[in-house]
Order: sequence, then structure tokens, then C-alpha cells
Amino acid sequence: MTATISTIGVIGAGQMGSGIAHVSALHGIKVLLADLSPDRVQAGLATINGNLARQVGSGRISEADRQAAIGRIVPVRGLEELAEADLVIESATENETVKRKLFAEVCPYLKPEAMIATNTSSYSITRLAAATDRPERFMGMHFMNPVPVMELVELVRGIATDDATFEAAKQFVAQVGKKAAVSEDFPAFMVNRILLPMINEAIYVLYEGVGSVEAIDTAMRLGANHPMGPLQLADFIGLDTCLSIMQVLYEGLADSKYRPCPLLVKYVEAGWLGRKTNRGFYDYRGPTPVPTR
Repeated sequence: MTATISTIGVIGAGQMGSGIAHVSALHGIKVLLADLSPDRVQAGLATINGNLARQVGSGRISEADRQAAIGRIVPVRGLEELAEADLVIESATENETVKRKLFAEVCPYLKPEAMIATNTSSYSITRLAAATDRPERFMGMHFMNPVPVMELVELVRGIATDDATFEAAKQFVAQVGKKAAVSEDFPAFMVNRILLPMINEAIYVLYEGVGSVEAIDTAMRLGANHPMGPLQLADFIGLDTCLSIMQVLYEGLADSKYRPCPLLVKYVEAGWLGRKTNRGFYDYRGPTPVPTR
């Protein structure tokens, strides 16, 4: 295993994958960016370029930094083009079946010493590692959203993860300018084990008619000094992702306090997933967000 990771592969060019590619490239690492759809890769590159341009505008980086970072990101057409990666980070949709399928497909193309990490926010690292040919070189590496802004990465070892992989993962987190917090391999780890039940409870408060969307978010912003209300945050995360994490907690810990709110289920069934569909607890189709309840 190399002492310093110089090339990574990122599978998934959405919000999280593009963010991981952004910070990695900005810190001198070559990034091979893959997705099932070439259009998504191009959209991811456009997002990265726009976010880098905003950093230039705010004085956080120089124009030369932006151009160098963009030059380090290489769009790839298939998983076979990830063969040179020292580390592959999976950042696909939060669906265990999809993730396991990706690991089975990519492993034959990787060099034997390459590490694999998953950006899952909730699924068992031990179970996902079992879908690969190298569970000892597999890690949970949960970046926070938005990746260019948030400092934390949760590191999670599976039962088979060896010490060398764990140390290399810690080094990589530092290499891209982030700070690590180490979690045991329990459902939803630490951040989402604490955060998502709070969001789910806020949805119950709405469901039971205790307060409106606007009242709940205002109460938590001004009363608890949160930077955004829990329902606004749920829309930002994605209501489908919120529901998936609550289901993992409910099924994995067998405790009724993690039961997903029926209103959350209803919104997801309606396709109202938050910002990414322009409608969730707020309607984003106009010039300003409007509460939907």
C-alpha cells in the first residue's frame, strides 16, 4: 500500500461524489470520476467548476488553483478505467443493493493493493465489505454534505478492516484537509444516529399538527441556535435519503423510537424529495421557498 494516495476513483458524480472529487483535486490528488451516465459526469464537472469559481470569488483559492484542480479531474466512461486508482470511493445512491453490485463489478479491474471506501451514511461496513474481494482493505468514509464546506469525515472500520487500511484512510482524510471522527460499525454511525431521529421527530411534530413547517424551523433556528431548521435540512439532505436512514435505524436497532414518520413516507411516495425535485417540505419552484404545509 502506497504511503500517499496520489490517484483516486470516485463512483458517482452527484452532490456527494462531485464534492469528494472537488476537495481531492484541490489538494493535489488526481481524480477519476465515474458514473453510470456520461451526462451525470458532465453535470458533476460543471458543478465542481461552479463551486471552485465561487471559492475564487470569495478569495479562498486563486484562479490558478481552480484551473489546476479542474485539470486533475478526469472523466471516465467505465469502471475498467479506474484500474490505476490507489483508492476508490463509492458515492452512489443510498441503496445497499446498488452499492454491493458496484463493488462486485469494479473489483476485478482494481490493482491488488487498491483500497475501497464507501460514502454510505448508514449501511453496515462489514456487510458491504463482504461484497468485495478485499474486505481487509475496505473502509467506511462518510463525508458530510456539502463536502467543500464541511470539515468532518466519519471513518468506520468493518470487522475485517486491517490496521494499514485504517491508517491510510486517516492519512487521506488529513491529505484532503478534513478532520476524522472514528465510529464503530453500528447503523447510521454517529452523526446520522443523532441527527436523523431529530429530523424525524420534527416531521412528527408537523404530522401531529403541533406546528407548521415555518414555525418548526423558526423555533429550532432561534430557540436552539441551529443554522437551519430541521425540515429545511431534510429537504437539503433529500427526503428519500432521510427515509432510507431511518429505515436502517428502525430495522437495525429494533427500537420503535426510530420508526419513520408516516408523513415522511408519504412525501417520498409522492416524489417530493426536497431540493433535488423542487418540492419537499418547501416548494422551491418560485423565487423564494414556500412551505407546503
